[in-house]
Amino acid sequence: MEAATKLDRIDINILVQLQKDGRMTNVSLAEAVGLSPSPCLQRVKRLEAAGYISGYEAHINLAKFANSVTIFTEVTLSDHKRSDFQKFESSIRNIDEVLECHLISGGYDYLVRFLTSSIQHYQELMESILDQDIGIEKYFSYIVIKSPVMKNKVPLRSLMAAV
Repeated sequence: MEAATKLDRIDINILVQLQKDGRMTNVSLAEAVGLSPSPCLQRVKRLEAAGYISGYEAHINLAKFANSVTIFTEVTLSDHKRSDFQKFESSIRNIDEVLECHLISGGYDYLVRFLTSSIQHYQELMESILDQDIGIEKYFSYIVIKSPVMKNKVPLRSLMAAV
């Protein structure tokens, strides 16, 4: 199965099931998708080899053991040469508190999601980032009060229906 190969409905169903529970046994997965265990395992291995499955991870309930603050930050760079973007991305990639960084279109260059232990921790972190002189002209911070919707699953069936 090559990366450009179209997935069939069983492949999609395997991916949907594994998103729900990446630790499910092959026997349970096979039953859920209507295959016998051996062909199911072969499909999973092919999906992994082709890069459709990039890994398995545990979802941590952070509220159980630590206080945290999520902050979205709009970042505008001073200059817009390729090297400016590369410098910023290279630096921001190495910051543990950065969970996501997106180059976007619109009124600013990047949208960055931080997870810190407090607002003070975030401010200290931003000051240290600014001290690195990585080309930030300005930034705006948005502190998350509540997250009524958070999903870790990709809507595969909806995305594939549009293809």
